[in-house]
Parts: sequence; structure tokens; C-alpha cells
Amino acid sequence: MKQFAQLIKTLDGTNKTNVKVEALSQYFKEASDQDKVWTIAILSHRRPPRPVNTTLLRTWAAELSHIPLWLFEESYHIVGDLAETIALVVPSTEKGSKKSLTTFLQEMIALKQKTEAEKKEYLFQYWSELDYYERFVFNKLITGSFRIGVSQKLMTRALSKATGIEEDILAYKLMGNWDPNRISFHDLVLQEKESDYLSKPYPFFLAYAVEDDVTDLGEVTQWSAEHKWDGIRSQTILRNDEIFVWSRGEELVTDKYPEFEAFVGVIPNGTVLDGELLPYPKGEIGTFKDLQTRIGRKNVSKSLLEKIPVKLKVYDILEWKGKDIRNKTYLERRKILESMISTTLNKQVTERWSLSEVEMSRNRTPYNELPILLSERMQFNSWEEVAKERKLSREKHSEGLVLKRNDSTYQVGRKKGGWWKWKVDPLTIDAVLTYAMRGHGRRSNLFTDYTFALWDKNEEGEKELVTFAKAYSGLTDKEFRQVDAWIKKNTLERFGPVRSVTPQYVFEIAFEGIAPSKRHKSGVATRFPRILKWRKDKKIDEANSLDDLKALIPSKAKGSHKK
Repeated sequence: MKQFAQLIKTLDGTNKTNVKVEALSQYFKEASDQDKVWTIAILSHRRPPRPVNTTLLRTWAAELSHIPLWLFEESYHIVGDLAETIALVVPSTEKGSKKSLTTFLQEMIALKQKTEAEKKEYLFQYWSELDYYERFVFNKLITGSFRIGVSQKLMTRALSKATGIEEDILAYKLMGNWDPNRISFHDLVLQEKESDYLSKPYPFFLAYAVEDDVTDLGEVTQWSAEHKWDGIRSQTILRNDEIFVWSRGEELVTDKYPEFEAFVGVIPNGTVLDGELLPYPKGEIGTFKDLQTRIGRKNVSKSLLEKIPVKLKVYDILEWKGKDIRNKTYLERRKILESMISTTLNKQVTERWSLSEVEMSRNRTPYNELPILLSERMQFNSWEEVAKERKLSREKHSEGLVLKRNDSTYQVGRKKGGWWKWKVDPLTIDAVLTYAMRGHGRRSNLFTDYTFALWDKNEEGEKELVTFAKAYSGLTDKEFRQVDAWIKKNTLERFGPVRSVTPQYVFEIAFEGIAPSKRHKSGVATRFPRILKWRKDKKIDEANSLDDLKALIPSKAKGSHKK
């Protein structure tokens, strides 16, 4: 644990990438093999489940520190991080521990099944024995919120430097559903096993956002465009008569989409498709909110399958006939993809006509309903034509366009040059600041997390402010400090960490999408809200109304909500 804690201290204490890579690389050369596996797991978001809830952690930490709970809570709101707060308030020690990171994590996994008394005894022991930074790391592992500013890509780069294995190969190896408690470093990183690759996806290629003039990309004829669909990015893998569906977050989600089982036997083995999972209620493309009804279900019922069917909108092919074809150009891959889709659709029609009605009734998904669509590839003669198509994005239920250079290969991660995303301008509304909370990390001493409201009329016909969204980004550091100072002087009430404030300031709020919602008091849910501008030129009476916000909801979404 001491070695791992020292690593985290180094990583947490610098913003320099080269320093982080060197520290990680040195650690991967010196640490025990099992500690290396757990470190890889932690830095790639494969942490064990939290064994103790945060209420008990706060209560017990206050008890051990001999301070009232209210004082601990106030300290927590100032610090902004529970693990750090506990490490700070618990009496310090210089003892430390010789236990390995692996041993601690195995004990934490076992701790989940223990009684509250046993959990308390365990925590008191190590809160009292570990030095400050070991205790901080211990708490991070216990709370399950281990974020230290190290991306998986950076970690993979350091691992490559330590082992001599290429980054792309390592990125491929580390994807998938592996258990750090059951796999060795040799099996995970060093050993080549063909069976390991049966279900594994490829690292995703990500597009950079267009920030400057789009014409700077050069001759428009060198580019193809596709719509940026608002669903879940995924890879669908067909190998050895099995199907595997992975989300971009490296989660195996095959069981969430049983309709895709129809691909087995129709799409050839040795095929990996890159595409978007999209909902199609009532035969038309739906919203991300529709898709969320499928994401959150452990078991997908027959009625839900019928109500919110999901289709794969496919736009790239990464493996064909068992061969990795990512080094082929976009146009070469696209030609293979179009041919595969055409052959598949022709095959399904032919086989459908050759089946008897009895045989067709046994099929889980009729061949004429195979849930796969080809994302349209568009070509233009001018960037003005591209801009016109971009303006149609919301009508087509997309977020904008993805521009793909015709000669680009399929790379790993976010790299400039090959793919660019040109999203539509966000929707905006002018809203009133009504509530505030302190931020986290370097903003933990400032009120930077805000709640905003719009005007509406109550049952008596009087105007009132109704909250509709929260946002915590978009202002400069200077502006955040100015708003923070004003909040501290204009607090009306306190509700734990939340403060209600005098309605006085108007802010322009931007968001990517909007849909009706029964879960929100306003009746509306916005997607990715953030602050666009502090409207010092507006009084609160000039802020928008809830009706103005609802007017931005697409008409189809309004109709489905009413029903």
C-alpha cells in the first residue's frame, strides 16, 4: 500500500504528463505482479464495490476524531472530498502499513459481507495505523470514488514503456470483462492467448470537435459526412457463432439488446461493427430518453422490447472475415461495409421466402425485421452544402455531423486529422439563479454548483420561479469568485450544503437536448446543461418562462408524452 500511496501522491501532485508517465512506468517495473493488476484495474475504472455506505463513514470518522457530526459535515462541505476530509480530521500517525495493495483490496471486498460492528472495527484500525497519504488512498478505495487525473490512455502509455508492448496492443488487451481478483499480470498483459480475443472489442476511434472555420479542413471533396447519432456508441462483435455488444464505456451490454441475437447466422463470423444503438419507438427514431428506459433495466421484458425496440445504426467495420481491417482507408472499409449490409439484407429476404410459416413463427426476430441500418454517407461539393445539412440535424434526431477524411485509417482514441465532429449549436434559455452549492476539488471553497429556474404561473395565476436545471461550468474563475462572494451575502436559507439565494442574476443556459419528463417538477429534462453567459444586462423579469422552454421540445416528443 505504501508504494501505491506514494505513486498516487506523485500523480496527484503534478500536471505534467511526462512526470506521470515516468512515475507509472517505474511503478509497473517495481511493484508486485498482483499489485500491478489492481493498479491497472483502479485506473481503468474497475474498482471493487463500496463496502461501507457514506453515512456510516462520516459518522464513524467524526466519532474517532472526537468532533460532533455537524462539524465533520461542515468540514466535508469545505474540503469537497470525503476521503480527503476523513484523512484530515482523523488523528495523524506515522506508523504506516506493510500490507500490499492487493491484500487491502481483498479485505475490502470481504468487508462488504461483514456486520456493521466488524466494519467499524476494521476502519478504526487502519484509520489509526496508516499515515496521512496511505489513509487518504485507503479512503478513496473504500468510498469507490478513485479519480486522480490519470486517463486510461496515459496509463496504457506508461505500461507500454515498462513492458515494451505496443500501446495499441495493450489497449486491446485491457478492454473486456476481466476480474482483477482472478487474473494474473502475465495472463492479462504478457501472455498471448487466442481465446482472449473472442469477445474483445477494438479501442474506439474518437472525433475531435471542430473549433475553427470548417473550411480550414481543406478541399471538401476529400471528406465524407455522416450524422452524429444521439444514442450509445457501441461495437457489435460476431465470432464463433456468438454475439457480443460493447458500449464505448467498455461495458458488455449484450443482454440488454436480445433482438441483436438475430444477427448470429446472418452476419458472417469474424465481423466487428462500429455503430450507434438507437431507439425506434413506433417505427421512428426516438430520443435518448427513450433509450434510457432500456439502459436502466436488469431484465428486458417482451413488452419493453415491443415498446422501445433498438436498432444498430452502423457506420464502420473494423474486422471482416476474421481480419483486422482498421488500417484500410475509410472508403475501403465503407465499401466492405456497404457490400456486407447489402448481402445480409438480400440474404434475409431470400431466407424469409424459403421458410414456412411454422419455421418463421419459431424465429425470435423475423428476417424482415433485422434490427440493423446503414448510416448514410454523404458527399458535398462545397462547405456551404455541408453547413446546410448540419442545420437539418435536429430534424433527423442527430447532434450534428461527423466529418471523415476519405483516406483516414481507424485509429485509437482521440487523434486530430482523420475524424471531426461538427455539432449543431446548443439550445439556449435565459434563467434565474435560485440555489447554490460548493464545488469540488480546487473549487471546494467556492459556491460554483448552481440551480436555475424559469417563470411560470401557479394555480392563483401569480408568477413564480420553477427550477429546471443544474449547471456548474461555463464561467471564468473570476466570474465564479464574483458570484461566490455575492451568494455569501445574499443567502436566504440553508438546507445542509444547499443555499437558496435572492433571485437577482440571470444566466444564459445552453443544453444539447430536451424532452418531457415526469420526474422533474418543471416537466422538462435538459441534456448536458451548462452556463453559456452571465447576462448582467438582464433583469430577472426578462428571464424566459417555462412555456418558452417547452416550446423547444420537438413536436413528436410532446405527442408521445401526452399519451
